[in-house]
Amino acid sequence: MGERLQRNVEDLHLSNLTKMFGDVAAVDDLTLTIAAGSFFALLGASGCGKTTTLRMVAGLEDPTSGCIAIGEKDITQLRAFQRPVNTVFQSYALFPHLDIFENVAFGLRRRGIKKVESTVNAMLELVELAPMARRKPTQLSGGQQQRVAVARALINEPDVLLLDEPLGALDLKLRRQMQIELKRIQTEVGTTFVHVTHDQEEAMTMADTIAVMNAGRIEQLGDPAAIYELPHTVFVANFLGQSNLFAGTRVATSPGMIEVRANGIKFLVPTTRNSAPGDEVIVGIRPEKMTVLDSVDREKVPSGNNTLEGTVVDVSYAGVSTQYLITLAWGQNITVFEQNVVVGDRSSVGDRVLVHWLPEHTFGLAGGETLLAATAQAIAAGA
Repeated sequence: MGERLQRNVEDLHLSNLTKMFGDVAAVDDLTLTIAAGSFFALLGASGCGKTTTLRMVAGLEDPTSGCIAIGEKDITQLRAFQRPVNTVFQSYALFPHLDIFENVAFGLRRRGIKKVESTVNAMLELVELAPMARRKPTQLSGGQQQRVAVARALINEPDVLLLDEPLGALDLKLRRQMQIELKRIQTEVGTTFVHVTHDQEEAMTMADTIAVMNAGRIEQLGDPAAIYELPHTVFVANFLGQSNLFAGTRVATSPGMIEVRANGIKFLVPTTRNSAPGDEVIVGIRPEKMTVLDSVDREKVPSGNNTLEGTVVDVSYAGVSTQYLITLAWGQNITVFEQNVVVGDRSSVGDRVLVHWLPEHTFGLAGGETLLAATAQAIAAGA
């Protein structure tokens, strides 16, 4: 089965792709190459242009300008059914009167292929539904129906499989299971998967590469760990996970480090983790990189660590970790995640605490942006 399913595919190229709706650029001069055989995620909030991009690749929307190519073949002017592309939508659109075998076989039979049994059975094996071949869609769970939709799309041997929020209708536990399943299927078949989602965890769990989209453009592109650990803009820092951000000014530079002062506090930022071009720097740190101590335990803070002092105003226990909301002297609230490694060892509302972290975990962003960029979008997207 593995030899039959693995196929030679080529890169997907989007060149200066633009889509205007009236005076609004839903997709704005987008140029992107998606590597053949990769699992690629377009991540962003509603209205960022990700679904419009997918629909243009699928042939369901005509670009205002630009071109789409697979390898050296320009497919921009081809109609949807002429493209080596298939799409799986959030609504699986299975045929309720056909059993699972015939749902998967539909594309082959439509092309006039008579002998479909071995091909369909291999595809059902791939999605682990062979024992359910003669059941109707209504007899399957949501996750099983989703796998049928994937099998029905893959059996046509597309060069690119487009996934438009495919897990959105599933509950949390099933969605996490399906993230693993989809990645397994993609690895086995070697087809290029392009996954559109607003769910950060979904994108990070499955994708080899993520493009964070904002206002029709790509804000940052890279592998999940690289984007999360080192965001390049305030938007990405706030949209992909959470960040504590402090607007400051560079006041000194030493080998490998810059010193930034924000609200009277000194922060050290590695030069390799600073993307600010000038002296106005936004200092950033992820909540889980920080450690909380009682304010009387100042001697426990390692020398050279970045340090803040504040008052705990909220404590949320989440099992694996405790989330603290801490108000600093100048009124700004920060969030800290502390892993629950010691039972009962938690700070309480009203406690004065020290928060510290390694300078190596700090990042610097260009100043001048609002510190809340993308925060509302991230909340709306379920961050």
